[in-house]
Amino acid sequence: MDDSPMDRFWEVDLLRGIAILLMVLYHFAFDLDYFGLVKIDVNSGIFLSLARLTVTLFLLLVGLSLYLSLSRSERMGRQDRFKRRLFRRSAWILALALCITIVTYLLMGRGYIVFGALHLIGLSLLLAYPFLGMGWKNFIFGSVLIILGLYVQDISVEHYWLLWLGLAPAGFYSLDYVPVLPWFGVVLFGVGLGGLLFPGYRRRLSLLDRSPVSGCSWARLLCYLGRNSLAVYLVHQPLIIMFMILAGLQLPGFLNL
Repeated sequence: MDDSPMDRFWEVDLLRGIAILLMVLYHFAFDLDYFGLVKIDVNSGIFLSLARLTVTLFLLLVGLSLYLSLSRSERMGRQDRFKRRLFRRSAWILALALCITIVTYLLMGRGYIVFGALHLIGLSLLLAYPFLGMGWKNFIFGSVLIILGLYVQDISVEHYWLLWLGLAPAGFYSLDYVPVLPWFGVVLFGVGLGGLLFPGYRRRLSLLDRSPVSGCSWARLLCYLGRNSLAVYLVHQPLIIMFMILAGLQLPGFLNL
């Protein structure tokens, strides 16, 4: 790979594209079950494992990409611009997350998304900033947060204002719930991996310098999805539902269809 700081790492885009594909597959199965079209237990077994794998991969890549963004800015002498871009990006993603909360409340009612994956990603951009220069220590911090998250998930509270942290009232249900504990710990693991695998915005594993993407259409598609992951995340559910409607399927409880 050329040492130009503007180069992207194809393997990061490819992994993000794989995460997008897994997300679409899971949500398609979820929608089939949610609308009563096909009975699928998405809360256990292989589909629960698929959901957790998808979220884990996404959040690892969030942390890794944050490290890459900072190290690229440092190579280009634009650290101050990085901080401003980070805050703007966080505000934009949190605004989109709020829109998802409002839309799911209006369309779905019970189970609407209060603090889902996009909410956590937007907040993580801010929370992770002090950790970006801590290297391998992020594996320790991340492990602590994951262990804390496993502990607090069995604790019930009376109020909803700690939902973002991982403390929920008994009986709380949401279509997408990804709180800080334990999931921000996964983001920190990603930051640690970024420093380990791409120190100074240079690939440590020279074996990956030659990209196989140009000779494989599927790999090119996955990399394209990975480069546009936020847009795909926002439109994939409406597209799935539109596909179901165009296929003549009845969706009980959705816009009175």
